[in-house]
Amino acid sequence: MTKAFILGIIASFFFSFTFILNQQMNVSGGSWLWSSSLRYIFMLPILFIIMIIKNELLDVLNDIVKRPIQWITWSTIGFGLFYAPLSFASVYSSSWLVAGTWQITIVAGALMSPLFSKNIETKSGLCKTRNKIPKKSLLMSSIILLGIFSMQFEEATNISFLETLLGIVPVVLASFAYPLGNRKMMEICDNRFNTFQRVFGMTLCSMPFWIIISISGVLTVGLPSKGQIIQSLIVAVFSGIIATILFFKATDIVRNDINKLAVIESTQAGEVIFTLLGGVFIFNDKIPTTIGLIGLMLVVIGMILNSITPLYK
Repeated sequence: MTKAFILGIIASFFFSFTFILNQQMNVSGGSWLWSSSLRYIFMLPILFIIMIIKNELLDVLNDIVKRPIQWITWSTIGFGLFYAPLSFASVYSSSWLVAGTWQITIVAGALMSPLFSKNIETKSGLCKTRNKIPKKSLLMSSIILLGIFSMQFEEATNISFLETLLGIVPVVLASFAYPLGNRKMMEICDNRFNTFQRVFGMTLCSMPFWIIISISGVLTVGLPSKGQIIQSLIVAVFSGIIATILFFKATDIVRNDINKLAVIESTQAGEVIFTLLGGVFIFNDKIPTTIGLIGLMLVVIGMILNSITPLYK
């Protein structure tokens, strides 16, 4: 559990580059269509080479051929409906505000627990039972959310209602899509593949979605600039490869315990802290006010409590 928690925190650091660089691309005039699609387009060849080197490619491809609908559906939800809305929202909100709203995924992951089941050994043999909402973890996550909303309060009052909706609604969609796609693919793979294989398979199977997004980009805004291509490559490596693999590895470690899984998903709250610091040092954003600092403390306290509180089913 400790190893999984540490991996989750490190992943949140690399995930924060998504929010920071997406804001930079928007400031530079880049389109969210390219910010989102280029990340996964760049990820695919990198992961493909890794699969070749590790001699793990054919097993994944064979499984995709056997179950293409499941792979394409949940990969599109887990990667496509996660990152495209997140990139769109970054047009209307600052990086740390998007990162803050994204933490709704912590509660989303806990609320979706009943959608999944697990096998329990009984006297009559294996029995499949539906998971319950991890109430204790949900309570600790609420502390994190309270801190996040405190951090957002002042910023949200400075933008219009429409901008607020355009910055929040897409992120809420992404917040449910990411854990749903991730958990469904863990269930489908059922320990047959390691983390690299699962990320590669999901990247490959989400590619039809990204091709459509790319075509939309060509037709509406033209080709991306050199700067956006370079920044998208950095996001692909840092967030798409390093962060995703670390986070998926962490969730794999605790995949059989829905309570611990909810705790690991809550480590993503670290993205708010890292993104906020990045915004201050890179974009010269204002240092948080007293309310913002209190919110930051609540996030840290919530993460600590979530990691040390005894978890009961």
